[in-house]
Amino acid sequence: SADALRQHLQQRLPEYMVPAAFVALASLPLTPSGKVDRKALPAPEASQLTLTRDAEPPATPVEVRLAEVWKELLRVPTVGRRDNFFELGGHSLLATQVVARLRAAFDVELSLRTFFEAPTVAALAERLASATSGPRLPPLTRAGRDGQVPLSFAQQRLWFLDQLKPGDESYNMPSALRLSGALDVEALRRAVNALVERHEALRTTFQSVDGEPRQVIHPPHATVVEVVDLSDLQGRAQRDAEALKRATQDARQPFKLSEGPLLRVTLLKLEPSEHVLLLCLHHIVSDGWSMGVLVREVTSLYEAFQAGTPAALPELPVQYADYAVWQRGWLQGETLKAQLGWWKTQLAGAPHALELHTDKPRPAVLRHHGAAVPVRLTHELSVMLEVLAQREGVTPFMLLLAAFQAVLARHSGQDDVLVGSPIAGRRHAETEPLIGFFVNTLVLRARVTPAMTFRQLLAEVRDTTLGAYEHQDVPFERLVEELQPSRDLSRTPLFQVMFALQNTQVPELALPKLAVRPADVDDSGVTLFELSLNLSRGQDGYEGALAYSTELFERATAERLATHLQLLLERAVLSPEVAIATLPLHTEVEQQQLLVDWNSTASDVPRGGFFHTRFEQQVARTPDAPAVA
Repeated sequence: SADALRQHLQQRLPEYMVPAAFVALASLPLTPSGKVDRKALPAPEASQLTLTRDAEPPATPVEVRLAEVWKELLRVPTVGRRDNFFELGGHSLLATQVVARLRAAFDVELSLRTFFEAPTVAALAERLASATSGPRLPPLTRAGRDGQVPLSFAQQRLWFLDQLKPGDESYNMPSALRLSGALDVEALRRAVNALVERHEALRTTFQSVDGEPRQVIHPPHATVVEVVDLSDLQGRAQRDAEALKRATQDARQPFKLSEGPLLRVTLLKLEPSEHVLLLCLHHIVSDGWSMGVLVREVTSLYEAFQAGTPAALPELPVQYADYAVWQRGWLQGETLKAQLGWWKTQLAGAPHALELHTDKPRPAVLRHHGAAVPVRLTHELSVMLEVLAQREGVTPFMLLLAAFQAVLARHSGQDDVLVGSPIAGRRHAETEPLIGFFVNTLVLRARVTPAMTFRQLLAEVRDTTLGAYEHQDVPFERLVEELQPSRDLSRTPLFQVMFALQNTQVPELALPKLAVRPADVDDSGVTLFELSLNLSRGQDGYEGALAYSTELFERATAERLATHLQLLLERAVLSPEVAIATLPLHTEVEQQQLLVDWNSTASDVPRGGFFHTRFEQQVARTPDAPAVA
């Protein structure tokens, strides 16, 4: 029965993962590519929808509005006044979106820390009642286009790096998709053109005016979708090899920021019903969130043009240039001073670098050559860490970050570890449908003392992360200017290791009459940091990759670090009260090597005699050997 299923799952899953309804089907509908066709799944009837707990309905108009916002963003059918935001699947990014909607609805400014202190509808409604004073985030509105448009702070950093190293492909954002079926090339071309017309960022270039960079927004024009016919090549293997070659070349082809376009679209025709679509953008006009916007809108536009109907896309309230003007106007004076003050206190006395043991001598100038090893946490471990996160009042991001910093502390021998982490930077609801470069980088510091338990580390990481969220508006490049770390071309400033947990999955491109799947492209040869751990939550657990600098590390070292992270997590979720220094990191094979194989120094010697006699005998046997090694 549904009740029996629900009770069984409640014993094994976090609350938000327990289904609200069960629908019995004879078989699952599939797409042409063999995946579950989610659009074809029947919606559960109202009578089937049941909360996973006895829910007390919202009691006031404020609670009703809060519940509506939660339902929209969390995509749950019902929200009670005692329901916990994080137990329903909420995380920091969703909390940011809730804050933006509450700012518009109630003209109040809530911090993300408030969600952790008051995570239920009832408790948050009480906080709303008292949040009537204090500084507000100014509204984001359209700016004029009659003058010169400045760059955002993040854009200016990438522009500056491009001036130092023109033709660097490190900030390319490539993707490749295999399209099997009846592709309407003209509809695809029109969809791309409509996308570029809709988003000013995709038709922007960057010019230097009196020594200062400026955005130049070009009028809408037809975007060239290059079609390359590979169907004349003999054999599928040869066509696939040529497609991989061209995809890799496209991923590594640099952009010219002053000329553009900063979006490339190439269609490789392998057969009449087999194509590979190559998309590549420069990071200065896009970010990870933007890729989700791009996929959703291209899907909608393609379907509309193919069917000959208008696309159901709402008008954009603002454009990226409006955000750049707003940011420059707001983030200055006392606002900037207050936020910078927190960061200066937070990072005072921080180490210059994380001194990990490298396999190769550190070069004078560190390039961006890299590779990556896969990281996969089992479904069981993933669920266990989510249960622990709920119990400790932290997010999975905070828990995974704490574990990663603990491993880095153990590997480096340092008790002060700085890790960088991206944040979406879209605090206004108006920015959510935009394509553009909004992401900022936070420097997250953890002091990992030997006697500290994992539970204590979680509490510290939680407090540090929430503080960073409250002061997230300071651009990373502005923080570097203020702190002025010693210049070292062999290291990135402030931190050398990055961690990212992708809470927003880029949706699959779902085009009618087409099976769409990722295509092969070799874009793994670039990494911006010495180490970069990127994870996301899949159906089978947390998975991703650990990218590493091939100028510093061998692949085996990266694999060993990834294994140690998994081992520490396995121990920590079972014993969070145990000191981190005592949590075993090594596999049985490594323990055998460390304790036995590499310490097998026993040697039989004759009984009796004096030390100086033994020494003289050894000198006679090996007179040319080093005395001390």
